[in-house]
This record gives sequence, structure tokens and C-alpha cells, in this order.
Amino acid sequence: MTGSPIVNPFATLRNWLQARRSSQKRPDLHTLWLRPETLPPWVADSPPVRRTLDLLGLLHWERFPERDLQRNWGQTTVPYAAFAAAYLVKLNEGWVFMSKLREYLVEHPGFIWLLGFPLAPSATTRWGFDAEASLPTQRHLTRMLKTIPNAALQFLLGESVAAILAELAALHVTGVGDCISLDTKHILAWVKENNPKAYVSDRFDKTQQPPGDPDCKLGCKRRHNQRTAPPPTPLHNPLPADTVAVGEYYWGYGSGVVATKVPAWGEFALSELTQPFDEADVSYFFPLMAQAEARLGFRPRCGAFDAAFDAFYVYQHFYREHDPGAFAAVPFVEKGGYKAHGRHFSPEGLPLCAAGLPMPVLFTYTDRTVTIIEHERGKYGCPLRDQKSSSDAVCPVNHKNWAKRGCTTTMPTSIGARIRYQLDRHSDAYREVYRQRTATERVNSQAVALGIERPHLRNGQAIANLNTLIYTLIDLRCLQRIRQRQPAAD
Repeated sequence: MTGSPIVNPFATLRNWLQARRSSQKRPDLHTLWLRPETLPPWVADSPPVRRTLDLLGLLHWERFPERDLQRNWGQTTVPYAAFAAAYLVKLNEGWVFMSKLREYLVEHPGFIWLLGFPLAPSATTRWGFDAEASLPTQRHLTRMLKTIPNAALQFLLGESVAAILAELAALHVTGVGDCISLDTKHILAWVKENNPKAYVSDRFDKTQQPPGDPDCKLGCKRRHNQRTAPPPTPLHNPLPADTVAVGEYYWGYGSGVVATKVPAWGEFALSELTQPFDEADVSYFFPLMAQAEARLGFRPRCGAFDAAFDAFYVYQHFYREHDPGAFAAVPFVEKGGYKAHGRHFSPEGLPLCAAGLPMPVLFTYTDRTVTIIEHERGKYGCPLRDQKSSSDAVCPVNHKNWAKRGCTTTMPTSIGARIRYQLDRHSDAYREVYRQRTATERVNSQAVALGIERPHLRNGQAIANLNTLIYTLIDLRCLQRIRQRQPAAD
């Protein structure tokens, strides 16, 4: 007949004293990962705790931008680092609700000590602290997700990228980040307007903000970027074809991610950004590229994008005068009646008229309305109507605007505007780069499995923080795969 285990009162008192001391200052996760022999036995003997330490310990948690933990109101302040690490555990274990995370931490007190939560000493437990009293309430944990600065979580994503780059450099893998891809992912808000079974008088009225989420916006989830012929008028429901909406509209957010693929090792995220759903896809380009380039330490040579990013500044961003292999692979979208290769240019970069003659610049101006960035545009005119040309000149092709001083055209003066028409989208180089779009598709597929598409949250800041942690976990899992396949040291 077995009885309850005998508790050594001296060992319990010793653990209680250690808990009081460690509640003030404990080693961070990275230090503990480097020196696992310093772990208390009751922490080191827990397989889930050791598995979590192997996952999170590679990040430099000692550099985490922590908030001021010295407060004057007498209450214990929960470190942001402890919360971020705990939420990564929640995502890795696949739990939806915060209550499950808190229950799991109470059942495994080693996590509370490891992650850095303030300890409430207790002489009645063999580990020296009260697990229930050491954790914030479920409501407080939920509140922290929407109050923690996103910049602090972006630090973790940047650290995961740096750790992956260091591991690949140690394996002598070259060319990491030379080619990137960028894409966006829709996120459905947790509101009744997105529920087709709920009655809403006008669910797609953008002026009627859903009360369930004050930050979400109305946007289109799926729409053809290529211009196509309008659908035929239905026979049984004779609505004009131009009134039929093409796309699926939802209230929510969008998440943009820049990813890169490493052959034989997988894909990982370089940068991410969450915005309301009504923001255009192309608005993600400059913020995400700035983050990615800062973490890589250089500008990628090539980029793969879908047709939503067919803009002159995307081509300009990747242009290098002495490197013809550097370019952006973007499908062409017909705008203004021009098709791919519909415009031709002289060696000096001037557009050619219908007769094949270079069109001189009549004047330039700064445009602040056509695109998301301020840029210079030029007005090009007929070369035969130039003031220096003969007054009795005749248009070789008899252009319809000849009587109105000839043909004119307006376009950005940036070289990216010319590359957009001159890019050979049937070449092997273009096809090879465009195939790299699968990197973002695979990363977003993992993000969907982690719950990015339908979060049970009702706040824009909380959703942005959740997305950053999701992509951080994706990178940490990639880092683990790389380390597991790393050859053993001699």
C-alpha cells in the first residue's frame, strides 16, 4: 500500500529561499540555453520545459526591449518577455484560448520559473513558489496581448532571422536572401458581419463600423488583378454585367510578409506587417522591404510578386545599372490601354511614338496623387510638332491627333517605368525568379495552420501582435529543422 510522498522540510525551505532570491533576478532564456546545467532539477527533468527551452533559447532574450518593471503602486509587474515567451508556447501547442495556456502553466510550474514570471514564494511546494499566485489572471494575459508594443515582438522576429542567417553561414550556405517574395494574407475579423448566418441589414456598408471590432475595415479578399472582359449578363437574373461585384468582401485585416527560400532547408519570414483590410497590397511594399533589408544587411537582387505590385517603383527598387540579373518578376497589368511591350523606347530612354520616333520631353512635374509615393512625371510630345521642326512636316502614320499638335503621352521619368514594358516575362530567368513566390505561399500556409486567418480577437493591436508572434514561431521551427540536420562537430 503506497502513501503520499515524504516531503523533506529542509529541502522545501531551501527551495523557498531560492525562489525568493530568483523572483528578483533569474537568468534569461538564452543564458539558460547556453548553460543548461544551471537549471534546477525539477525544471531540467521536465521534457516539455526542455523542449521549449530548445525552441526559444536561441534568441537573445537578454536584449529584449523590456518595459520598466519598477513600479510604485506595490503590485508585481509582469515582464513583457515572459508574456511573449508564454504566448509562443501557446501557439506552438496549438491552443486557441488563453485559459488553456494558463491551466497548462499551472500544471507545469517549471514553465513559470523558466519563462521569467514573478514568483510568489511558498513553503508548501517542493519548488518553492505558488504556481497559481505567480501567474496573472486570464483576463490580464489577454489584456497584455493588446498592450505590448509591437516593436518588442518585432525584435523577436528580427532575432529569429539573425539566428537563421548565422546557422546557414556556419553551414557555408551562400546566396541567402538574394531572391525574396512578398505577398499578403487576408484576416477575417471576429464580427457578425462576416457570419453569413447572422442577419445584418447592410453588412457591406463601409460607413457602418462593426461594434464587435472598432479597428477592422471592409476590403476585398479575392479579385482578379488582370483586366478581363466583363462577365455576360445572366439569363435568369438579368442584372447588368457592370453591376456584378467581382470578389469576396469581408471586414478584417491584411498581413503582408516577405519570405525567402533556402534550397534543401525551407522558407522563413524576413519581415511582416499588419494593416486594416482597406489598405492596398502595394502599400506593404516599402515598409516590408525596409525591414527585410535591415535584417539581411543588403538589398536583395530579385523579387517575386503578384500582379497587384505592378508599379514602376517596384521595378525601380530592384534595378542595378551594372547587374542585368537583378530585377523584379511581376506580371503585367494593362493600364491605360497599353499591353506588355506596348511601349517602345529609344536608347536614350525616350518613348517612341506610333511612327517609331523618339518623343521629346515637353515638361516635367511632381505627381502626388497617382501612386502612393511622390514622383516625377514627364509629358512627352510629337517630335514632328516640336518648335525646331519644319512647319510643313507630315506624320508618317497619319496619326488621328496630328491636327491637334500630334500625339502626346505622360509617364513617370523613372527607369522603372521603362523596365515595366521592356521586361522579358517569357525568359527562363523571369520564370525562375517568379517561381520563388512559393516561399510566401508556404509560409502563409503555416500561418493559416497557426490560426492567422480567423483570430478570436477583437482589437487591431492584438491581431498585429499575434501575427508577429506567429511568423516568429514559423522562423523558430525553421531554425530547429536546420539545427537538427546540421552535421555533428568532429
